[in-house]
Amino acid sequence: MPKLKTKSGAKKRFSITGSGKIKRKHAFKSHILTKKSTKRKRNLTYSALVDIADEKSVKRQLLIK
Repeated sequence: MPKLKTKSGAKKRFSITGSGKIKRKHAFKSHILTKKSTKRKRNLTYSALVDIADEKSVKRQLLIK
């Protein structure tokens, strides 16, 4: 049986916390920032957790049981 590989895109975008949750970054922070308010851009800076509904999909991409 061939060795399974992780999805390289997922590997770059997600990280696992100590308690096993999956950490992600916010979208919409890369360009066209002039029309976005300072508060909105500031809140997009901080990391967030992947929603429980999406955790199974992300764990499968990262080959986590």
